[in-house]
Amino acid sequence: MAFKEAHTQFQMIAVTLIEPDTASPRQNIDETALKSLANSIRKMGVIHPLLVQPANSAGLHTLIVGERRWRAAVMAGEQSVPALIRCCEAAEVLDVQVSENMGLGVRSALEPRDMANAIQTIAERFDNREAAAEHFGGTRAWLNQATAAATANLSPKITALLNSGKIPSAGTAIQLEKLSQKNEARAESLIGHVEKLPEGEKLTRKTVDRALSEEGGRRKKREEITPEAATSTVTLENAVAIPLSGEAPADLSISRGRINPGKVARVARILGLPDGDETEVLVRLIDEYLALKEEGSPPF
Repeated sequence: MAFKEAHTQFQMIAVTLIEPDTASPRQNIDETALKSLANSIRKMGVIHPLLVQPANSAGLHTLIVGERRWRAAVMAGEQSVPALIRCCEAAEVLDVQVSENMGLGVRSALEPRDMANAIQTIAERFDNREAAAEHFGGTRAWLNQATAAATANLSPKITALLNSGKIPSAGTAIQLEKLSQKNEARAESLIGHVEKLPEGEKLTRKTVDRALSEEGGRRKKREEITPEAATSTVTLENAVAIPLSGEAPADLSISRGRINPGKVARVARILGLPDGDETEVLVRLIDEYLALKEEGSPPF
């Protein structure tokens, strides 16, 4: 009989009368996640019944799906667990296991913002964040991370990308929001790129962090420019005038046509700057020169 037509019986079964399927595709179980599940089961019991085969001649039920729940229940000290007893032919067992774990219409996790809101609502029942975190079996840092999307003031576009899964976590969404505050144009460009990503592809946290770091570096350089450097004229449209020392001619200039793009790119790489960004290269060179002068060393 096909699994679809098989009779199903619900029963509370002793954990000692259940054995795992040695051929199950789940060969690796995260111990930390298992402890977290065990903590949840201690408080509320097993929410979703296991699916097991009818008892064999030894009176044992072989698991079809639910091995993590069974192991966590044992860890939590449960004596019995809720189970659905349903005959499944050997040829169909793997299909059922894969379908259940892929969540093909069976279960779907809450969207990140919805999950964060739900956890935040539960956390507000407790007197402090430590007690709330303990309820979930996590640390205060974990709770802050889990509820970040609920407390962050995210823009509609970033919220939509977070909920669609193209932004993988609330932390990444918050970093992107910070980038938007520092450089709205750059953030909008990145958002536009993410919106066009193929199904299944996501914006990486590393990409956002790198963009934020670059923006922070640019701002720091602007803030660190000394009054002498600030009075220097940096003109890329027509010419570049850089007073190199008190003895240098005031009208020292380098025409734009004489700047070799290849050399600019080489200097940029040496300084760790984006290729072709002449303004950044010139600003950095000014800073380097002034630093050398202040130390009393010859500039070249």
